Amino acid sequence: MPDAHDYRVLASETVFEGHVISLRRDTVAMPGGGDSVREVVAHPGAVAVVALDDDDRVVLLRQYRHPVGGYLWELPAGLRDADGEPPLETAKRELAEEVQLAADRWSLLTTTYNSPGFCDELVLVYLAEGLRDAPRPDGFTAEHEELDMTVERVPLEDAVQRVFDGDIRNAAAVIGLLAAAQARSAGPRLRPVDAT
Repeated sequence: MPDAHDYRVLASETVFEGHVISLRRDTVAMPGGGDSVREVVAHPGAVAVVALDDDDRVVLLRQYRHPVGGYLWELPAGLRDADGEPPLETAKRELAEEVQLAADRWSLLTTTYNSPGFCDELVLVYLAEGLRDAPRPDGFTAEHEELDMTVERVPLEDAVQRVFDGDIRNAAAVIGLLAAAQARSAGPRLRPVDAT
């Protein structure tokens, strides 16, 4: 087996700097010689929450997503855009902001790179159990697409079937729901809640 190649960045240029994402063009040394240009979307990362109540129902949101031109069923989720905020705290904040819930027990289900061919976005998917009502955090105001969200509680088994039916297509939701179902049925060892 050949030695691993060192994919060194030979040059990097910022092409676009946006509110949430940026785009850079990297020139990277390739195996066997030569180099190649790679366009990379830099993203702050995100969290998603599989919130399961005591009746094994999962909280789902229906939210409009402009890039796909339609509504998607999703988990409570959000950007890791608060400086220095640990991911678990972001997940707790998003759960309170989007669906006015808190949870007594938290587990890290999985972490995923949604589109590693061009984007560095890492999504941490948490399992939240022991749900209870919670106020929205001070200073939070729902705006834009959040004003049009629908919130439902769906039996986990039904939500998993909706993944296979093609009704749930959001990557974090698909991964989170399947991981939660597997965690329920097989009891795998989960990583510590503060892992990344």
